[in-house]
Amino acid sequence: MSEKLEDAHKFKLWKSNLELNGLKINAIEEKYTRRRYNGEVLFSLLMLDAETPEGDKIPPVCFLKGEVVSILISLIDELTKEKYLILVKQRRIAEGGFTYEHPAGMVDGTITPAQIALQEVKEETGIEITPGQLFPLQNGTRLFPSTGTSDECMYFYFCELVLPKTKIDELNNKNMGTDYEFERITTVVLPFLEAHKKINNTNGLLLNYLYLSHVKDWELLKKL
Repeated sequence: MSEKLEDAHKFKLWKSNLELNGLKINAIEEKYTRRRYNGEVLFSLLMLDAETPEGDKIPPVCFLKGEVVSILISLIDELTKEKYLILVKQRRIAEGGFTYEHPAGMVDGTITPAQIALQEVKEETGIEITPGQLFPLQNGTRLFPSTGTSDECMYFYFCELVLPKTKIDELNNKNMGTDYEFERITTVVLPFLEAHKKINNTNGLLLNYLYLSHVKDWELLKKL
């Protein structure tokens, strides 16, 4: 059974934040909604008629996407201490070509962002990590990639795994993803700097900088 837009976690969260920040909502018009395999609201294009506390009309178009987690997995060679990144390679609608991204996934409201992060790492890379191996960046606060057109917000996490180089190599070129989500994902393991150059989305690049700053890897940070 299809989830109604007004019952969706992401819609209720977005609407409540609008009201919390003093907006007067006159009307919300649902233009188009795409749902997941289970009927859950995935994305929605909305037209908003609302006024700010200052009496202005706020720009009306909103691409409703909700909360997203993105996880940087740093694979550290136990002998050389060199850092590698594991990325997921897949085609994206932005250009139609292959993109290289950190494992990521959408928060649906049934479990916490951290739990979603653990689940996405396993689904997209095959790596099972524990809650104790997952660390939030920016103190777990939400970051917005496109405040003018979307409610999308990011939670950034990182995980460091010290492994033999043979185990690191085994994580490369694995076919991952879920059939029910129509995901065709291939893992790509590269030295940190090479992986950084492959990433062309701002969320992924920012996550790299936040991670290196957090762990105080100034030498690698200077090379980016």
